[in-house]
Amino acid sequence: MTYERALIIGAGAGLSASLARRFASRGMSVVLAARSTGDLTPLADETGAATHRCDAAQAADIRRLFEIVDMRGAPDVVVYNPSARVSGPITEIDGAAVEAAVAVTALGAFHAAQEAARRMVPVGKGAILLTGATAGVKGFAGSAAFAMGKFALRGLAQSLARELHPKGVHVGHFVIDGGIGNPNRPDREGPADTPDSRLDPDAIASEYLNLLDQHPSCWSWEVELRPALERF
Repeated sequence: MTYERALIIGAGAGLSASLARRFASRGMSVVLAARSTGDLTPLADETGAATHRCDAAQAADIRRLFEIVDMRGAPDVVVYNPSARVSGPITEIDGAAVEAAVAVTALGAFHAAQEAARRMVPVGKGAILLTGATAGVKGFAGSAAFAMGKFALRGLAQSLARELHPKGVHVGHFVIDGGIGNPNRPDREGPADTPDSRLDPDAIASEYLNLLDQHPSCWSWEVELRPALERF
């Protein structure tokens, strides 16, 4: 199955940038969407991508984003990356902040997946890729909001896979079990004596493309990715 147009929601440095480069190297047109697009200019210039502002917590923003992207062709690959963290003891954490965080991490993914499916199901082709985290399978103390959002994201992916795989739409949830390295931030690269202690964003991007390349007779709905040194 070949794909032609990719939309990355929650674009930025790191994984999103790696995905944009990999998609562009395959000859795919790329659209980058983020709450703030100013920092995306160098990546857009490098990949030929279009950029659009989108607050993932706002359903109207997501709907408008898809309508704008439709003008150059509906995306057949949609990647949802945004997430929000609010940490603190359950007795003290601010409820409104938790609602806002879950809106970004999970509800935004629902609205993006819904808009994507409305375009992909009629043509029997497409892929919806959701970026998860360790918190989606293991909730940590003091991180209730992030766990809520990522558990919901994983449940959404599993439900969508069961509904959409038979209709030709490939749904993939990626459990990123570990910290992602960032070449622009040495503090995010891990100790020099353990260079593979952080996930390489280019290597992660390769796994997203590997899922896209799967034959329909053996589709995955979830892939766990972690450094060989990561304990789990």
